[in-house]
Amino acid sequence: MQESENLIETLALEPIELNLFRGRSPNDGYPRIFGGLVIAQALMAAYETVENRTCHSLHAYFIRPGDVRIPVLYQVDRARDGGSFTTRRVVAIQNGEQIFNLAASFQVAEEGYEHQTAMPAHPSPESVATEMEQALAENKDMPPAMIEHMKRRPVEVRWPDPQNMFKPVAKPPRKQVWLRAKSPIGDSIKLQQAALAYASDMAFMETALRVHGLTWRTKGMQSASLDHAMWFHRPTNFNDWHLFDQDCPSTSQGRGFIRGEMYTQDGVLAASVAQECLMRVKV
Repeated sequence: MQESENLIETLALEPIELNLFRGRSPNDGYPRIFGGLVIAQALMAAYETVENRTCHSLHAYFIRPGDVRIPVLYQVDRARDGGSFTTRRVVAIQNGEQIFNLAASFQVAEEGYEHQTAMPAHPSPESVATEMEQALAENKDMPPAMIEHMKRRPVEVRWPDPQNMFKPVAKPPRKQVWLRAKSPIGDSIKLQQAALAYASDMAFMETALRVHGLTWRTKGMQSASLDHAMWFHRPTNFNDWHLFDQDCPSTSQGRGFIRGEMYTQDGVLAASVAQECLMRVKV
């Protein structure tokens, strides 16, 4: 049995020259690179060109599918260094073509007014079965490749109201997921944020699919992340559990829109996330 990926190693970048970095994707048996990995590595590339400032928001577009078999080049544009804010643009490239781009803004540490929405009602993570336990309960003949994929993922996931991926049914457009890193990732703010960004693309699109009783295994399903936005409100430690509370206000024209808030287990709002996804069934 292979051990799970280590996020520190998975997100690591190799400097090539000024403003240019190389990242790699674990070959987890799927042909496309996981979108959360590209978001996180692009953020790490931007951070390599920023000093003494912390990311407060990022906005990204997925342009082409990433190929797990080849490295990704991250080219950073140092758009602006202001008195309080720094802006960076990052382009991810494979085979000479853009597969992804990201804009991120960084801020000098600053005191200000404090307010946040209250953490919604939720079950404790300890009361929820593990993802593996739930999956095997649904289907005792689950393909070995899927079991191995769950084991290798660097983020632990627990679903209070899981969808049966083999026999899905329509569910309300809202769900909660507990998330945390499986291996220690240290105290670095940039790595903590990158890990949170990585996880923010996990179990997110499913909130739009579940409304219609669909999963990524539905026959003829075409699904992909189209864009992704994230706002970091407060420092956090992703080695601890985070509640990802999500809703889907709209699905239309082959797209689904999902919003989410990430809370620490003691109720601190750490980040907010939004995404639009492709969800098309070809008969």
